[in-house]
Amino acid sequence: MTFRRSILALALAASVMGPALDAAAQVPANYKAEYKMSLVLGPAYPWGKGGEIWANLVKERTQGRINIKLYPGTSLVQGDQTREFTALRQGVIDLAVGSTINWSPQVKQLNLFALPFLMPDFAAVDALTQGEVGKEIFAAVDKAGALPLAWGENGFREISNGKRAIQSPEDLKGLKIRVVGSPLFLETMTALGANPTQMSWADAQPALASGAVDGQENPMAVYMAAKLHTVGQKYLTLWGYVADPLIFVVNKDVWASWTPADQAIVKQAAVDAGKEEIGIARKGLVEADKPLVKELTGLGVTVTQLTPAQHEAFTKATKPVYDKWKATVGPDLVAKAEKAIAARQK
Repeated sequence: MTFRRSILALALAASVMGPALDAAAQVPANYKAEYKMSLVLGPAYPWGKGGEIWANLVKERTQGRINIKLYPGTSLVQGDQTREFTALRQGVIDLAVGSTINWSPQVKQLNLFALPFLMPDFAAVDALTQGEVGKEIFAAVDKAGALPLAWGENGFREISNGKRAIQSPEDLKGLKIRVVGSPLFLETMTALGANPTQMSWADAQPALASGAVDGQENPMAVYMAAKLHTVGQKYLTLWGYVADPLIFVVNKDVWASWTPADQAIVKQAAVDAGKEEIGIARKGLVEADKPLVKELTGLGVTVTQLTPAQHEAFTKATKPVYDKWKATVGPDLVAKAEKAIAARQK
């Protein structure tokens, strides 16, 4: 009886463990147990939420064959956002949802989105990312050494400060404004008379709280999630001077290690996550009554929305920077972008 019971116990164990063993056998030997995804912002922000959605969709749809861990704060490169693309290309990072701004030093075409006052609205952003311009930029990212899969969005970058309402270029004179590590941003702010100060986002928040810098420029979703009104940023101007599309990318060696079926799953998951993330990033801003603006006003923030004439003053002041950087981005690409934007509502 003891021998028989042992046989039965072994059979039962085999029946329970069988599915687990089958699942393990389905994972190719060259797959990593865990893949590293780099993000500047965590899931409390639309940007990080997009990465989280992507990771969850991939795990679910591959039945656990591909597991992705999020590393917000660009912690895989010690917080240096401008080193992220190089680390991705080198394999230090496996996947990323990255900013076109942060990667522009390595992929010059990405500076297109930072040309001051190129894109007047969300329809203009979509005209670029979802059209021929977007395809051309993806080809440039691919050539630079990483595989782009889908678009996301950080949003239009609005400017805030703790000193005064900004309604004209003159109002920016002398203000110390935190900017990302892009020469184009430095030149744009300088052209407007501001004193641009380059620092990572991790360093920016305490600098704002201490008054070491007067202001910053970031999308509304970032302003809200970071509660910047609590660190003296009481004046916010909606000027939409640049937008910051995000790109969902994979290291090329990692991509090549996956089966074609899993590649298709990861790509579709990126597309689906990107669409959802864009919706999150634009929430409260695309509705007719802009509820996010009302919410900010309720928090004691002075929100300035520029008139067409005021907007034109900023555009005119930054035109020399725009014209100079056309050559860096590529005159033909800029011309295609301008044409696509002009045709967006026809």
